[in-house]
Amino acid sequence: MKHIIKLGLAGLIALSSAAGAFAQEFTNGTVKKLDAKAKKVTLIHEELKDLEMPAMTMVFQVGDDALLAKLKEGAKVQFVAERVNGKLTVTQIK
Repeated sequence: MKHIIKLGLAGLIALSSAAGAFAQEFTNGTVKKLDAKAKKVTLIHEELKDLEMPAMTMVFQVGDDALLAKLKEGAKVQFVAERVNGKLTVTQIK
């Protein structure tokens, strides 16, 4: 019985660790420039904690046309950026 409880607890710890690894933090930003043809957006953003970057203005790839369609110059957004194939890419938008 003790062995089953230990296994169950180990499984729960592993699941909670994995969930934490996949939880992505949204960052506030403002769309400064949009280049739909090149699938790029320039964002003025707060600190990107997941990428260890200070607040700044920078260009990101946009991986999905549906995300690109949500963006307008001057809009306030919340976004997730990740390194995809070595390029900083916006992967989620609120």
